[in-house]
Amino acid sequence: MLIGIVDTDLLDNGTRHPNLALMKISAFQKEQGNTTRLVLDYDELKNYDEVYVSKVFTRTNFPQDILSRPNIHYGGTGFFFDKAPGLPEAIEHHMPDYHLYDEYVHKEIERGIKRQHFRDYIDYSIGFATRGCFRKCNFCVNQKYEKVSRHSPITEFFDPERKYIYLWDDNVLGYIRWKDIFAELEETGRRFQFRQGMDMRLMTEDKASILTHSKYFGDFIFAFDSLADKPIMEKKLAIWRRYNNKTTKLYVLCAYDSNDVSDIVSIFERIKVLMSYRCIPYIMRYDGWDLTDLRGMYINLARWCNQPDFFKKKSFREYCEANGENSATMDYLRSFEAKCPEVGKNYFDLRYDQVSPCF
Repeated sequence: MLIGIVDTDLLDNGTRHPNLALMKISAFQKEQGNTTRLVLDYDELKNYDEVYVSKVFTRTNFPQDILSRPNIHYGGTGFFFDKAPGLPEAIEHHMPDYHLYDEYVHKEIERGIKRQHFRDYIDYSIGFATRGCFRKCNFCVNQKYEKVSRHSPITEFFDPERKYIYLWDDNVLGYIRWKDIFAELEETGRRFQFRQGMDMRLMTEDKASILTHSKYFGDFIFAFDSLADKPIMEKKLAIWRRYNNKTTKLYVLCAYDSNDVSDIVSIFERIKVLMSYRCIPYIMRYDGWDLTDLRGMYINLARWCNQPDFFKKKSFREYCEANGENSATMDYLRSFEAKCPEVGKNYFDLRYDQVSPCF
């Protein structure tokens, strides 16, 4: 059979990440003697015997009518959120088809997009060593799990021809035998990274030491989702900084518990903590942030924090001013500060390079 593979996230606004489930489906179908192709135009769906459609993000747009076609199979968190059915075991534990996106990547590079943009497609082995998390955060797609469990050995998805490894583990530091994971990663001889954001609240001296001395690649990424976690985050960040002085980023969730002034204060308070531990915030805006009265502030905060070169050298106010007196950026700042002058007084002039370190 001729099998069509549809990455809806790629076809909507594009994505830097290949779809792991689709790569596993493609590899399994090829093993059955079928031919698979990445579909880049919905009008071509009629040309395939069977079509597998996946969507990771809930806000990804696609033609809804395709789901009723008899040859369509669809899945993913973008369709079902935390109720997304898993892949059959034979597919879930199959080596991914790392060449599914080759033709697409080749054409994009030919038309002038830099190879660097496609490193995730070209240079990395991708998989899960563990699955699950015990936190059950309401905003997360992993609420169905009770604990962190071993999912697969690294060898299950490791391609020796690829230079790096990245993992989508939900909470690797919550796995009781976490040391086994790092030992297996070290055995590959490859540099690796975890993309989901590790759980800083679980940091220990042992974990900080092993992470620091591992072949970790790129920025260390954790999360600081709630201001209520400030006491434990400060305690664990202090442990981390006793061992590691490398670039450390933390996802800062916003517009979830609320999307009013208290949320803006929460963001700035978390940023202040991270500055004091020489960490970089990465603003993660929950769906619907752009429909609120504070849309402009969420835009400004994300643009300031999510570009480290700006964040490290300029206060929030200085970043906004650098956009020009007549810019929308300054309009957002002035409007907010007129209503909430104390927030501006307390936070707008904080600078990463001037806050005294706490370690």
